[in-house]
Parts: sequence; C-alpha cells; structure tokens
Amino acid sequence: MRRRLIVAAVALVVVAVGAALLLRPDSKAAPRALYRGTVPPGWLSLPAFALRDALSGASVQSRELRGKAVLGTFLDTRCKEACPIIAGQIAAALRRLGPADRGRVVAIGISVNPHVDTPAHVRAFLAEHRAAGLIRYVTGTPGQLGPVWKAFHILPAIATGNDDIHSADVRVFDPSLRWVSTLHTSIDLTPANLAHDVRLAAGSA
Repeated sequence: MRRRLIVAAVALVVVAVGAALLLRPDSKAAPRALYRGTVPPGWLSLPAFALRDALSGASVQSRELRGKAVLGTFLDTRCKEACPIIAGQIAAALRRLGPADRGRVVAIGISVNPHVDTPAHVRAFLAEHRAAGLIRYVTGTPGQLGPVWKAFHILPAIATGNDDIHSADVRVFDPSLRWVSTLHTSIDLTPANLAHDVRLAAGSA
C-alpha cells in the first residue's frame, strides 16, 4: 500500500512539473535544435536601441519591434566583401516568404560606419543588392551608435578604419526579441536557411 502511495505521489509530481513547463511564457517557442543557424545562449535578447532610418529619417526603436521576428545585421555601404552578400541573402530570403509571413518579419541593418552611410549611399547600396524596401538601414551619430555596437558586442568598421573589416553576421530574434539563431557568410547564410529560421522564429514554420 505504501509503495502505491509513493508511486502515485511521484506521478503527481511529474504531471505537475509537466504542466508547469507547458504553461511557461516561452512554451510556444520553437525547439532551439530546429534552427539551422548557430543557436546562442537562451537568455540573450535584442539590445535596446533608438536610431533613425537612413532613408526616411524616422525613428526606429527596438521596443517597437516586439511581436515580430527580427533579422539584425551590421552593414557598411562601402564594404565590398561581406555586406553585399548579406544584403543580397537577406533580400532573397524575404522574397521566399509569403505575404503573411513577410508581414511578421522586419530586417534591420545597423550602420557600422555612419560617416559614409549617407542617404544617397544607402539608397544606392540597397538598390544594387535588390534589398530596397526589404531592409531598414538604421544609423545615427558615432556617439549614438557606440553604445549600440557595444551592446551587440560587435566591431564596427569605423573602429578598424577598413570598410571590409567589421562584424558581419545575421542574427535572428523571435517575437519576444530573444536571440535564437546566428548565420554567417560562407558557412550557413543562405536564403533557404535564413527563410527557414525566420519562419521558425515567427512561429509559422
């Protein structure tokens, strides 16, 4: 009889733990093992920032992105190596998405060299890589961008003095702004992989 009571008690504990897990706020999040990019530690989130759209001049604040999957990357309009690939791959990935999915995703390119990323240069860069209307290119003064670069733990081109030498990965954040996947040029950054991870992050895969 005592053994039966112990077994019953253990079963109740297991059920209770399972229910608690199912009721956690992030229980609807996609299993992290399913992402094709590198999966970062689960507690990292999109750093807070308030910058401006290089083309429209409109304010872009990280808190306003909550509720959508976010693609974040770091660009320099004079970069000839990684940046053209990144912009082209992001644009191609977004074109793979249907209208419903695309409405649940926002792509943000953060300037790593604001001195050269003028509206004219940004417009030409996005057009050249078929990313116009698909990537929001945000910028600011070096003083405004400095804390943002630091929060993202990236090396900007303005610090290296070379347009082609800077951090250049693509980071995927889910609608709660949790960082869920990172893709790198020449490794796993392809339109198919990026579209897959975006759909998964948005909850529509």
